[in-house]
Amino acid sequence: MNKVNTKVTLRWNVKDSGLLTPDEKELLLQKLTARLTTDGTLLINAQEKRSQLQNKEETLSKLEQLLKQALTKKKKRKATKPSKSAVQSRLHKKKKHADKKKWRQNRE
Repeated sequence: MNKVNTKVTLRWNVKDSGLLTPDEKELLLQKLTARLTTDGTLLINAQEKRSQLQNKEETLSKLEQLLKQALTKKKKRKATKPSKSAVQSRLHKKKKHADKKKWRQNRE
């Protein structure tokens, strides 16, 4: 148990930040809504390490990870089609299965 008070809380106001463009601010405010306070401040805590310096470094790395994750753009999905041979083999298997079922039916 850590008996020494080494907890570090990082507070960063996204709305008032001069480092970000307005578009980036808007994007961060949308993606990090669960982690922001009502006035747009991001809070990050660290208390796992035994020294305050290590906890401070950990909060900065958490902030860096959050920003990278929130500001990366998703790749657009490229629509693909199955090859002609794949379509033919699927239809052939389907026909074979249907024929097998047809031969199993009772004929009266």
